[in-house]
Amino acid sequence: MYRIITIEREYGSGGGEIASQLAAHLGWKLWDQELTSEIARLANVQRSTVEKCEERVDSRFHKLARVFWRGSFERSTDMSMDTFDADRMVALVQQVLTSAAQEGKCVFVGRGAPYLLRDRADAFHVFLYAPRAEKMRRILESGKSAAEAEDLLETVDRDRVLFIKHYFNADWPTRSLYHMMLNTAIGNQQVMSSILHTMRELKGGV
Repeated sequence: MYRIITIEREYGSGGGEIASQLAAHLGWKLWDQELTSEIARLANVQRSTVEKCEERVDSRFHKLARVFWRGSFERSTDMSMDTFDADRMVALVQQVLTSAAQEGKCVFVGRGAPYLLRDRADAFHVFLYAPRAEKMRRILESGKSAAEAEDLLETVDRDRVLFIKHYFNADWPTRSLYHMMLNTAIGNQQVMSSILHTMRELKGGV
């Protein structure tokens, strides 16, 4: 029986919204914004600091600055004051995901969850995508301007490609990793129904 669902998604495909609806339908814990909050709590930093690192590799400048500060003060600076960066975030994500997966009945959104939990037989992995026009429609409906939507479509998934390559040495998406890859243009309800039906067929229930 599946006890975990991971939702990976193209930006603008509605993956976060569908994951939320799926978790609510099942009565499971949703780890999306909640994961960001938990990482911030564990790292003792602001949520905004974690959000800047999520699913992206640190910039060259950030890396050089981090090396400079660590090299200059590593003997005198308390580690709790160390700079929060993508490396630390990934380590904390793995810690939280591993703990939550032990409890089960949870839906994870992005953050490398399909890669970190790929060896769990009770995890069902889904990748959601959509045509560009559908993604634009969803982004505009969320309140973004057309210029913002265009910029986000050009940059967010590019960052995810680099993030997965850097931390998991894999392509994004790694098609062999997923049980299903679904086009969200068919509608949220149809996507949810397809996921739940396939989970029941494969394992006899959720």
